[in-house]
Amino acid sequence: MALGDSLVEVQAAPAGLDVEIRGVALLDPEDPPAAQPGELVLVIGARGRAAHPALRAAGRDGAAGVVVKLDGPGQAEALSENAVEAGVALLSLRSEARWEQVNALARAALDDAPPGHPGEAEGGDLFSLAQTTAILTSGIVSIEDSANRVLAYSRSSDSDEIDDLRQRSILGWQGPEAYLAKLREWGVFQHLHSSDEVISIDGHPELGIRPRLAVAVRSGDRQLGTIWVQEGSTPLSERSGQALLGAARVAALHLVRRRRELSEDLTLTRTLLAGLLEGNTGPQPLATHLGFDVTRPAAVLGFSYGTAEVVAAPELTHAEVTNLVSVHIAARHRSALVTQVGLRIYVVLPQLPRSIDIDTLRGWGQEIAEAARRHLGLLLRGSVGCVVPGLGDAPESRREADRILDAMLGVDVPTAVAALPDIQAEVLLSEVLTLLSGHPEIRDPRLTALVAHDSRHQGRLAETLLAYLQSFGDVRAAAAHLHVHPNTLRYRLRRAEELTGLDLSRPDQRLLAMLQLRLPPGT
Repeated sequence: MALGDSLVEVQAAPAGLDVEIRGVALLDPEDPPAAQPGELVLVIGARGRAAHPALRAAGRDGAAGVVVKLDGPGQAEALSENAVEAGVALLSLRSEARWEQVNALARAALDDAPPGHPGEAEGGDLFSLAQTTAILTSGIVSIEDSANRVLAYSRSSDSDEIDDLRQRSILGWQGPEAYLAKLREWGVFQHLHSSDEVISIDGHPELGIRPRLAVAVRSGDRQLGTIWVQEGSTPLSERSGQALLGAARVAALHLVRRRRELSEDLTLTRTLLAGLLEGNTGPQPLATHLGFDVTRPAAVLGFSYGTAEVVAAPELTHAEVTNLVSVHIAARHRSALVTQVGLRIYVVLPQLPRSIDIDTLRGWGQEIAEAARRHLGLLLRGSVGCVVPGLGDAPESRREADRILDAMLGVDVPTAVAALPDIQAEVLLSEVLTLLSGHPEIRDPRLTALVAHDSRHQGRLAETLLAYLQSFGDVRAAAAHLHVHPNTLRYRLRRAEELTGLDLSRPDQRLLAMLQLRLPPGT
Protein backbone atom coordinates (compact mmCIF):
# COMPACT_ATOMS: atom_id res chain seq x y z
CA MET A 1 0.00 0.00 0.00
CA ALA A 2 1.28 3.44 -0.93
CA LEU A 3 0.49 5.00 2.47
CA GLY A 4 2.59 2.37 4.24
CA ASP A 5 2.39 0.72 7.64
CA SER A 6 3.87 3.82 9.30
CA LEU A 7 0.57 5.66 8.82
CA VAL A 8 -2.29 3.20 8.45
CA GLU A 9 -3.22 -0.35 9.33
CA VAL A 10 -5.76 -2.46 7.46
CA GLN A 11 -8.47 -3.55 9.88
CA ALA A 12 -10.88 -5.14 7.40
CA ALA A 13 -10.83 -5.85 3.67
CA PRO A 14 -13.96 -7.84 2.76
CA ALA A 15 -13.27 -7.53 -0.98
CA GLY A 16 -9.51 -8.17 -0.70
CA LEU A 17 -6.59 -5.77 -1.09
CA ASP A 18 -6.79 -5.30 -4.87
CA VAL A 19 -9.79 -2.94 -4.87
CA GLU A 20 -9.30 -0.06 -7.29
CA ILE A 21 -9.21 3.43 -5.74
CA ARG A 22 -10.44 6.10 -8.13
CA GLY A 23 -10.32 9.15 -5.89
CA VAL A 24 -9.93 10.56 -2.38
CA ALA A 25 -12.69 12.31 -0.43
CA LEU A 26 -12.59 14.22 2.87
CA LEU A 27 -15.70 13.69 5.00
CA ASP A 28 -16.25 16.44 7.56
CA PRO A 29 -18.41 15.66 10.63
CA GLU A 30 -20.88 18.34 9.57
CA ASP A 31 -21.34 16.82 6.12
CA PRO A 32 -24.01 14.18 5.47
CA PRO A 33 -22.33 10.74 5.17
CA ALA A 34 -21.95 10.02 1.45
CA ALA A 35 -19.32 8.81 -1.02
CA GLN A 36 -18.70 8.22 -4.70
CA PRO A 37 -17.98 4.77 -6.19
CA GLY A 38 -14.30 3.86 -5.83
CA GLU A 39 -13.41 6.68 -3.42
CA LEU A 40 -11.14 6.37 -0.40
CA VAL A 41 -13.04 8.30 2.28
CA LEU A 42 -11.03 10.08 4.99
CA VAL A 43 -13.38 10.46 7.97
CA ILE A 44 -12.16 13.59 9.72
CA GLY A 45 -13.26 14.40 13.25
CA ALA A 46 -15.35 11.28 13.80
CA ARG A 47 -13.49 8.72 15.90
CA GLY A 48 -14.54 5.28 17.02
CA ARG A 49 -18.30 4.68 17.11
CA ALA A 50 -18.99 8.07 15.57
CA ALA A 51 -17.60 6.70 12.29
CA HIS A 52 -20.31 4.01 11.93
CA PRO A 53 -22.63 6.18 9.78
CA ALA A 54 -19.72 6.97 7.42
CA LEU A 55 -18.92 3.26 7.09
CA ARG A 56 -22.52 2.34 6.28
CA ALA A 57 -22.79 5.17 3.74
CA ALA A 58 -19.49 4.17 2.11
CA GLY A 59 -20.71 0.60 1.69
CA ARG A 60 -24.05 1.78 0.31
CA ASP A 61 -22.40 4.13 -2.21
CA GLY A 62 -19.70 1.68 -3.40
CA ALA A 63 -16.67 3.42 -1.89
CA ALA A 64 -13.33 1.58 -2.02
CA GLY A 65 -12.44 2.13 1.62
CA VAL A 66 -12.72 4.27 4.73
CA VAL A 67 -9.89 5.69 6.87
CA VAL A 68 -10.66 6.52 10.50
CA LYS A 69 -8.82 7.25 13.74
CA LEU A 70 -9.61 4.88 16.59
CA ASP A 71 -10.90 6.26 19.87
CA GLY A 72 -9.24 3.68 22.07
CA PRO A 73 -8.85 -0.07 22.75
CA GLY A 74 -11.68 -2.24 21.51
CA GLN A 75 -12.85 0.15 18.80
CA ALA A 76 -11.10 -1.75 15.98
CA GLU A 77 -13.14 -4.93 16.43
CA ALA A 78 -16.52 -3.18 16.46
CA LEU A 79 -15.70 -1.01 13.46
CA SER A 80 -14.27 -3.99 11.56
CA GLU A 81 -17.51 -5.94 12.01
CA ASN A 82 -19.41 -2.93 10.74
CA ALA A 83 -17.09 -2.60 7.75
CA VAL A 84 -17.44 -6.28 6.81
CA GLU A 85 -21.23 -5.97 7.04
CA ALA A 86 -21.10 -2.87 4.82
CA GLY A 87 -18.70 -4.56 2.38
CA VAL A 88 -16.10 -1.78 2.49
CA ALA A 89 -12.42 -1.77 3.48
CA LEU A 90 -11.52 -0.19 6.80
CA LEU A 91 -8.13 1.39 7.54
CA SER A 92 -7.14 2.87 10.89
CA LEU A 93 -4.88 5.93 10.99
CA ARG A 94 -2.37 6.52 13.75
CA SER A 95 -3.73 9.06 16.21
CA GLU A 96 -0.74 11.41 15.89
CA ALA A 97 -0.83 11.50 12.07
CA ARG A 98 -2.15 14.56 10.27
CA TRP A 99 -5.09 14.23 7.91
CA GLU A 100 -3.64 16.68 5.40
CA GLN A 101 -0.52 14.49 5.13
CA VAL A 102 -2.61 11.37 4.44
CA ASN A 103 -4.68 13.26 1.91
CA ALA A 104 -1.57 14.53 0.09
CA LEU A 105 0.09 11.10 0.02
CA ALA A 106 -3.05 9.34 -1.22
CA ARG A 107 -3.59 11.87 -3.98
CA ALA A 108 0.09 11.71 -4.93
CA ALA A 109 -0.11 7.96 -5.35
CA LEU A 110 -3.21 8.30 -7.54
CA ASP A 111 -1.64 11.08 -9.61
CA ASP A 112 1.27 8.77 -10.46
CA ALA A 113 -1.00 5.97 -11.72
CA PRO A 114 -1.89 6.13 -15.44
CA PRO A 115 -5.55 5.82 -16.54
CA GLY A 116 -6.69 2.21 -16.74
CA HIS A 117 -3.76 0.91 -14.67
CA PRO A 118 -4.35 1.86 -11.05
CA GLY A 119 -1.35 1.53 -8.81
CA GLU A 120 1.23 0.99 -11.52
CA ALA A 121 2.58 3.91 -13.51
CA GLU A 122 4.37 3.53 -16.80
CA GLY A 123 8.02 3.32 -15.81
CA GLY A 124 6.99 3.15 -12.14
CA ASP A 125 5.46 5.77 -9.79
CA LEU A 126 7.27 7.63 -7.01
CA PHE A 127 6.48 4.94 -4.45
CA SER A 128 7.90 2.15 -6.62
CA LEU A 129 10.90 4.37 -7.39
CA ALA A 130 11.46 4.86 -3.66
CA GLN A 131 11.25 1.10 -3.14
CA THR A 132 13.68 0.40 -6.00
CA THR A 133 16.13 2.95 -4.59
CA ALA A 134 15.83 1.32 -1.16
CA ILE A 135 16.69 -2.06 -2.68
CA LEU A 136 19.71 -0.67 -4.53
CA THR A 137 21.07 1.23 -1.54
CA SER A 138 20.08 -1.22 1.23
CA GLY A 139 18.60 1.80 2.98
CA ILE A 140 15.26 3.40 3.81
CA VAL A 141 14.15 6.05 1.31
CA SER A 142 11.97 9.16 1.45
CA ILE A 143 11.19 11.47 -1.47
CA GLU A 144 10.20 15.05 -0.56
CA ASP A 145 9.09 18.07 -2.54
CA SER A 146 10.77 21.48 -2.36
CA ALA A 147 8.71 22.36 0.73
CA ASN A 148 10.04 19.26 2.54
CA ARG A 149 6.68 17.48 2.36
CA VAL A 150 6.98 13.70 2.04
CA LEU A 151 5.65 12.55 -1.34
CA ALA A 152 6.65 8.89 -1.20
CA TYR A 153 8.73 6.50 0.83
CA SER A 154 9.93 2.92 0.80
CA ARG A 155 8.45 0.15 2.89
CA SER A 156 10.41 -1.32 5.78
CA SER A 157 9.67 -4.75 7.23
CA ASP A 158 11.43 -3.88 10.49
CA SER A 159 10.10 -0.86 12.41
CA ASP A 160 13.26 -0.84 14.54
CA GLU A 161 15.24 0.25 11.47
CA ILE A 162 13.31 3.53 11.22
CA ASP A 163 14.83 6.37 13.21
CA ASP A 164 12.98 9.19 14.93
CA LEU A 165 13.49 11.74 12.15
CA ARG A 166 12.00 9.51 9.44
CA GLN A 167 9.10 8.44 11.65
CA ARG A 168 8.17 12.04 12.43
CA SER A 169 8.60 13.12 8.81
CA ILE A 170 6.22 10.43 7.56
CA LEU A 171 3.67 11.35 10.24
CA GLY A 172 3.79 14.95 9.05
CA TRP A 173 5.72 16.32 12.02
CA GLN A 174 8.70 18.61 11.88
CA GLY A 175 12.05 16.93 12.53
CA PRO A 176 13.83 17.53 15.84
CA GLU A 177 14.87 21.17 15.84
CA ALA A 178 18.31 20.35 17.24
CA TYR A 179 19.00 18.11 14.26
CA LEU A 180 17.56 20.58 11.73
CA ALA A 181 19.77 23.25 13.25
CA LYS A 182 22.79 21.01 12.72
CA LEU A 183 21.79 20.49 9.08
CA ARG A 184 21.67 24.26 8.61
CA GLU A 185 24.94 24.67 10.50
CA TRP A 186 26.67 22.07 8.31
CA GLY A 187 25.34 23.70 5.16
CA VAL A 188 23.31 20.64 4.09
CA PHE A 189 20.31 22.64 2.88
CA GLN A 190 22.58 25.10 1.09
CA HIS A 191 24.39 22.23 -0.60
CA LEU A 192 21.11 20.64 -1.73
CA HIS A 193 19.89 23.97 -3.04
CA SER A 194 22.96 24.61 -5.19
CA SER A 195 24.35 21.20 -6.17
CA ASP A 196 23.19 17.86 -7.59
CA GLU A 197 25.95 15.89 -5.85
CA VAL A 198 25.14 13.31 -3.19
CA ILE A 199 25.92 14.48 0.36
CA SER A 200 26.66 12.22 3.33
CA ILE A 201 25.28 13.19 6.75
CA ASP A 202 26.57 11.76 10.02
CA GLY A 203 24.30 10.04 12.49
CA HIS A 204 23.51 11.39 15.96
CA PRO A 205 22.51 8.60 18.34
CA GLU A 206 21.78 11.13 21.09
CA LEU A 207 19.02 12.56 18.86
CA GLY A 208 17.82 9.15 17.65
CA ILE A 209 19.19 9.92 14.17
CA ARG A 210 21.02 7.41 11.97
CA PRO A 211 23.45 8.24 9.13
CA ARG A 212 21.93 9.37 5.83
CA LEU A 213 22.64 10.26 2.25
CA ALA A 214 20.75 13.03 0.48
CA VAL A 215 20.57 14.37 -3.05
CA ALA A 216 18.59 17.17 -4.64
CA VAL A 217 16.07 16.42 -7.35
CA ARG A 218 16.62 19.11 -9.94
CA SER A 219 15.23 20.36 -13.23
CA GLY A 220 17.86 22.65 -14.65
CA ASP A 221 18.77 25.18 -11.96
CA ARG A 222 15.58 24.63 -9.96
CA GLN A 223 15.35 22.23 -7.03
CA LEU A 224 12.15 20.20 -7.21
CA GLY A 225 12.72 18.12 -4.10
CA THR A 226 15.09 15.86 -2.19
CA ILE A 227 15.70 12.14 -1.81
CA TRP A 228 16.89 10.98 1.60
CA VAL A 229 18.33 7.52 2.27
CA GLN A 230 18.54 6.53 5.92
CA GLU A 231 20.84 3.71 6.99
CA GLY A 232 18.91 0.87 8.58
CA SER A 233 20.16 -2.11 10.56
CA THR A 234 22.75 -2.85 7.85
CA PRO A 235 25.29 -0.46 6.25
CA LEU A 236 24.36 1.23 2.99
CA SER A 237 25.59 -0.57 -0.11
CA GLU A 238 28.90 0.30 -1.71
CA ARG A 239 27.34 2.04 -4.71
CA SER A 240 24.58 3.86 -2.85
CA GLY A 241 25.80 7.24 -4.05
CA GLN A 242 25.64 6.23 -7.70
CA ALA A 243 22.19 4.68 -7.29
CA LEU A 244 20.92 7.78 -5.50
CA LEU A 245 22.20 10.07 -8.23
CA GLY A 246 20.35 8.01 -10.85
CA ALA A 247 17.19 7.96 -8.72
CA ALA A 248 17.24 11.76 -8.48
CA ARG A 249 17.34 12.10 -12.25
CA VAL A 250 14.43 9.67 -12.66
CA ALA A 251 12.46 11.36 -9.85
CA ALA A 252 12.84 14.71 -11.61
CA LEU A 253 10.62 13.44 -14.45
CA HIS A 254 7.91 12.45 -11.96
CA LEU A 255 8.06 15.73 -10.04
CA VAL A 256 7.89 17.76 -13.22
CA ARG A 257 4.88 15.70 -14.26
CA ARG A 258 3.36 16.21 -10.82
CA ARG A 259 3.49 19.97 -11.38
CA ARG A 260 1.60 19.40 -14.67
CA GLU A 261 4.13 21.53 -16.53
CA LEU A 262 5.31 18.86 -18.95
CA SER A 263 2.73 16.05 -18.72
CA GLU A 264 1.97 16.35 -22.43
CA ASP A 265 5.70 16.60 -23.16
CA LEU A 266 6.36 13.29 -21.39
CA THR A 267 3.74 11.57 -23.50
CA LEU A 268 5.24 13.18 -26.58
CA THR A 269 8.73 11.99 -25.55
CA ARG A 270 7.54 8.37 -25.32
CA THR A 271 5.79 8.64 -28.69
CA LEU A 272 8.79 10.17 -30.43
CA LEU A 273 11.18 7.66 -28.84
CA ALA A 274 9.07 4.70 -29.97
CA GLY A 275 8.83 6.17 -33.46
CA LEU A 276 12.61 6.61 -33.62
CA LEU A 277 13.37 3.03 -32.50
CA GLU A 278 10.85 1.60 -34.96
CA GLY A 279 12.28 3.73 -37.76
CA ASN A 280 8.92 5.44 -38.31
CA THR A 281 10.10 8.96 -37.45
CA GLY A 282 13.41 10.72 -37.86
CA PRO A 283 15.59 11.99 -35.01
CA GLN A 284 14.88 15.68 -35.36
CA PRO A 285 11.48 15.85 -33.60
CA LEU A 286 12.86 14.05 -30.52
CA ALA A 287 16.10 16.06 -30.61
CA THR A 288 14.23 19.37 -30.88
CA HIS A 289 11.86 18.37 -28.11
CA LEU A 290 14.65 17.45 -25.67
CA GLY A 291 17.43 19.71 -26.92
CA PHE A 292 19.68 16.87 -28.13
CA ASP A 293 22.51 17.21 -30.64
CA VAL A 294 21.69 14.72 -33.43
CA THR A 295 25.29 14.81 -34.72
CA ARG A 296 26.76 13.31 -31.53
CA PRO A 297 27.30 9.52 -31.31
CA ALA A 298 24.47 7.37 -29.98
CA ALA A 299 23.86 3.74 -29.06
CA VAL A 300 21.10 1.43 -27.84
CA LEU A 301 21.33 -1.12 -25.04
CA GLY A 302 18.79 -3.93 -24.91
CA PHE A 303 17.71 -6.02 -21.93
CA SER A 304 15.54 -9.11 -21.92
CA TYR A 305 13.97 -11.17 -19.16
CA GLY A 306 11.11 -13.63 -18.85
CA THR A 307 9.09 -15.23 -16.11
CA ALA A 308 11.10 -18.43 -16.44
CA GLU A 309 14.24 -16.48 -15.61
CA VAL A 310 12.98 -15.00 -12.34
CA VAL A 311 15.13 -16.65 -9.73
CA ALA A 312 13.72 -15.39 -6.45
CA ALA A 313 11.03 -12.79 -7.13
CA PRO A 314 8.22 -14.09 -9.35
CA GLU A 315 6.06 -11.13 -8.36
CA LEU A 316 8.31 -8.69 -10.23
CA THR A 317 6.52 -6.06 -12.25
CA HIS A 318 7.68 -4.33 -15.38
CA ALA A 319 7.93 -1.11 -13.37
CA GLU A 320 10.40 -2.58 -10.87
CA VAL A 321 12.76 -3.77 -13.59
CA THR A 322 12.42 -0.57 -15.61
CA ASN A 323 13.05 1.51 -12.48
CA LEU A 324 16.24 -0.39 -11.74
CA VAL A 325 17.52 0.08 -15.30
CA SER A 326 16.52 3.76 -15.29
CA VAL A 327 18.21 4.53 -11.98
CA HIS A 328 21.49 2.86 -12.94
CA ILE A 329 21.77 4.27 -16.45
CA ALA A 330 20.74 7.79 -15.35
CA ALA A 331 23.70 7.78 -12.96
CA ARG A 332 26.02 7.03 -15.89
CA HIS A 333 24.50 9.17 -18.65
CA ARG A 334 22.22 12.11 -17.94
CA SER A 335 20.56 12.09 -21.38
CA ALA A 336 19.62 8.38 -21.31
CA LEU A 337 16.07 7.47 -22.29
CA VAL A 338 14.45 4.19 -21.22
CA THR A 339 11.42 2.49 -22.73
CA GLN A 340 9.92 -0.99 -22.65
CA VAL A 341 8.48 -3.05 -25.48
CA GLY A 342 7.04 -6.38 -24.36
CA LEU A 343 9.61 -8.04 -22.12
CA ARG A 344 12.47 -6.06 -23.65
CA ILE A 345 13.79 -2.84 -22.18
CA TYR A 346 15.67 -0.44 -24.44
CA VAL A 347 18.07 2.25 -23.30
CA VAL A 348 18.72 4.94 -25.88
CA LEU A 349 21.97 6.80 -25.26
CA PRO A 350 22.08 10.05 -27.25
CA GLN A 351 24.88 12.62 -27.12
CA LEU A 352 27.60 10.14 -26.20
CA PRO A 353 31.21 11.36 -26.00
CA ARG A 354 33.02 10.81 -29.29
CA SER A 355 35.63 8.80 -27.40
CA ILE A 356 33.05 6.29 -26.09
CA ASP A 357 33.81 2.63 -26.78
CA ILE A 358 31.97 -0.68 -26.62
CA ASP A 359 33.86 -1.74 -23.50
CA THR A 360 32.45 1.21 -21.56
CA LEU A 361 28.89 0.53 -22.69
CA ARG A 362 29.28 -3.17 -21.94
CA GLY A 363 30.45 -2.21 -18.45
CA TRP A 364 27.32 -0.10 -17.91
CA GLY A 365 25.17 -3.00 -19.04
CA GLN A 366 26.99 -5.44 -16.76
CA GLU A 367 26.42 -3.15 -13.77
CA ILE A 368 22.69 -3.20 -14.50
CA ALA A 369 22.58 -6.98 -14.97
CA GLU A 370 24.52 -7.54 -11.76
CA ALA A 371 22.21 -5.18 -9.84
CA ALA A 372 19.17 -7.05 -11.17
CA ARG A 373 20.64 -10.36 -10.05
CA ARG A 374 21.73 -9.07 -6.65
CA HIS A 375 18.72 -6.95 -5.74
CA LEU A 376 15.81 -8.50 -7.66
CA GLY A 377 16.97 -12.10 -8.06
CA LEU A 378 16.47 -11.68 -11.81
CA LEU A 379 18.55 -13.05 -14.67
CA LEU A 380 18.69 -10.07 -17.01
CA ARG A 381 20.29 -10.62 -20.42
CA GLY A 382 21.80 -7.52 -21.98
CA SER A 383 23.09 -6.50 -25.39
CA VAL A 384 25.13 -3.56 -26.62
CA GLY A 385 24.16 -2.19 -29.99
CA CYS A 386 26.80 -0.60 -32.18
CA VAL A 387 27.82 3.00 -31.55
CA VAL A 388 26.37 5.00 -34.45
CA PRO A 389 27.44 8.44 -35.72
CA GLY A 390 24.22 10.22 -34.77
CA LEU A 391 20.79 9.83 -33.18
CA GLY A 392 19.21 9.23 -36.58
CA ASP A 393 21.06 5.90 -36.79
CA ALA A 394 19.63 4.64 -33.47
CA PRO A 395 17.37 2.09 -35.27
CA GLU A 396 20.53 0.43 -36.63
CA SER A 397 21.94 0.14 -33.10
CA ARG A 398 18.60 -1.21 -31.85
CA ARG A 399 18.55 -3.86 -34.61
CA GLU A 400 22.02 -5.02 -33.58
CA ALA A 401 20.98 -5.14 -29.93
CA ASP A 402 17.97 -7.28 -30.93
CA ARG A 403 20.15 -9.62 -33.00
CA ILE A 404 22.32 -10.26 -29.96
CA LEU A 405 19.37 -10.82 -27.62
CA ASP A 406 17.74 -13.19 -30.13
CA ALA A 407 20.93 -15.26 -30.27
CA MET A 408 21.21 -15.37 -26.47
CA LEU A 409 17.80 -16.99 -26.04
CA GLY A 410 18.29 -20.60 -25.01
CA VAL A 411 22.02 -20.48 -25.74
CA ASP A 412 24.71 -20.91 -23.10
CA VAL A 413 26.85 -17.79 -23.52
CA PRO A 414 29.72 -16.88 -21.21
CA THR A 415 28.38 -13.45 -20.23
CA ALA A 416 25.05 -11.89 -19.26
CA VAL A 417 25.76 -8.79 -21.38
CA ALA A 418 27.34 -9.03 -24.82
CA ALA A 419 28.31 -6.93 -27.80
CA LEU A 420 28.41 -8.35 -31.33
CA PRO A 421 32.16 -9.14 -31.34
CA ASP A 422 31.66 -11.23 -28.17
CA ILE A 423 29.21 -13.70 -29.73
CA GLN A 424 29.35 -13.04 -33.45
CA ALA A 425 29.37 -16.75 -34.36
CA GLU A 426 26.33 -17.40 -32.15
CA VAL A 427 24.48 -14.46 -33.71
CA LEU A 428 25.18 -15.58 -37.28
CA LEU A 429 24.27 -19.17 -36.52
CA SER A 430 21.03 -18.04 -34.89
CA GLU A 431 20.13 -16.08 -38.01
CA VAL A 432 20.93 -19.00 -40.31
CA LEU A 433 18.70 -21.26 -38.21
CA THR A 434 15.95 -18.63 -38.29
CA LEU A 435 16.22 -18.61 -42.09
CA LEU A 436 15.97 -22.40 -42.23
CA SER A 437 13.05 -22.35 -39.81
CA GLY A 438 11.08 -19.91 -41.92
CA HIS A 439 11.83 -21.55 -45.29
CA PRO A 440 11.08 -25.30 -45.34
CA GLU A 441 11.79 -25.35 -49.07
CA ILE A 442 15.55 -24.95 -48.48
CA ARG A 443 15.77 -27.91 -46.10
CA ASP A 444 16.88 -31.43 -46.99
CA PRO A 445 13.70 -33.58 -47.02
CA ARG A 446 15.71 -36.64 -45.98
CA LEU A 447 16.58 -35.01 -42.66
CA THR A 448 12.97 -33.89 -42.21
CA ALA A 449 11.93 -37.51 -42.71
CA LEU A 450 14.49 -38.72 -40.16
CA VAL A 451 13.10 -36.37 -37.48
CA ALA A 452 9.55 -37.51 -38.33
CA HIS A 453 10.63 -41.19 -38.02
CA ASP A 454 12.03 -40.54 -34.53
CA SER A 455 8.80 -38.83 -33.54
CA ARG A 456 6.67 -41.78 -34.66
CA HIS A 457 8.89 -44.45 -33.07
CA GLN A 458 10.25 -42.56 -30.03
CA GLY A 459 13.69 -42.97 -31.63
CA ARG A 460 16.96 -41.11 -31.10
CA LEU A 461 18.54 -41.38 -34.53
CA ALA A 462 18.50 -37.63 -35.27
CA GLU A 463 19.88 -36.82 -31.83
CA THR A 464 22.64 -39.40 -32.29
CA LEU A 465 23.57 -38.05 -35.72
CA LEU A 466 23.79 -34.47 -34.40
CA ALA A 467 25.96 -35.53 -31.44
CA TYR A 468 28.31 -37.37 -33.82
CA LEU A 469 28.60 -34.37 -36.15
CA GLN A 470 29.17 -31.93 -33.28
CA SER A 471 31.92 -34.22 -31.96
CA PHE A 472 33.72 -33.92 -35.34
CA GLY A 473 33.17 -37.63 -36.05
CA ASP A 474 34.67 -38.77 -32.73
CA VAL A 475 32.52 -41.84 -31.94
CA ARG A 476 33.71 -42.25 -28.37
CA ALA A 477 33.14 -38.56 -27.49
CA ALA A 478 29.64 -38.62 -29.01
CA ALA A 479 28.79 -41.88 -27.22
CA ALA A 480 29.98 -40.45 -23.89
CA HIS A 481 27.84 -37.35 -24.45
CA LEU A 482 24.77 -39.54 -25.05
CA HIS A 483 25.69 -42.03 -22.30
CA VAL A 484 25.60 -45.00 -24.69
CA HIS A 485 28.13 -47.62 -25.80
CA PRO A 486 30.21 -46.69 -28.89
CA ASN A 487 28.81 -49.75 -30.71
CA THR A 488 25.29 -48.52 -30.03
CA LEU A 489 26.19 -45.19 -31.55
CA ARG A 490 27.73 -46.82 -34.63
CA TYR A 491 24.57 -48.93 -35.12
CA ARG A 492 22.35 -45.84 -34.94
CA LEU A 493 24.50 -43.99 -37.47
CA ARG A 494 24.26 -46.88 -39.94
CA ARG A 495 20.52 -47.04 -39.38
CA ALA A 496 20.17 -43.27 -40.01
CA GLU A 497 22.12 -43.58 -43.28
CA GLU A 498 20.00 -46.54 -44.39
CA LEU A 499 16.71 -44.72 -43.71
CA THR A 500 17.72 -41.44 -45.35
CA GLY A 501 20.31 -42.31 -47.98
CA LEU A 502 22.68 -39.73 -46.47
CA ASP A 503 26.37 -40.12 -47.23
CA LEU A 504 28.22 -38.88 -44.13
CA SER A 505 31.53 -39.01 -45.97
CA ARG A 506 30.45 -35.92 -47.93
CA PRO A 507 31.27 -32.59 -46.17
CA ASP A 508 28.31 -30.70 -47.68
CA GLN A 509 25.82 -33.26 -46.40
CA ARG A 510 27.42 -33.24 -42.96
CA LEU A 511 27.26 -29.42 -42.82
CA LEU A 512 23.63 -29.28 -43.87
CA ALA A 513 22.68 -32.06 -41.45
CA MET A 514 24.39 -30.27 -38.54
CA LEU A 515 22.47 -27.07 -39.26
CA GLN A 516 19.08 -28.58 -39.93
CA LEU A 517 19.14 -30.94 -36.96
CA ARG A 518 19.70 -27.95 -34.66
CA LEU A 519 16.28 -26.55 -35.48
CA PRO A 520 13.88 -26.57 -32.50
CA PRO A 521 11.56 -29.62 -32.36
CA GLY A 522 8.33 -29.13 -34.28
CA THR A 523 9.79 -26.46 -36.54
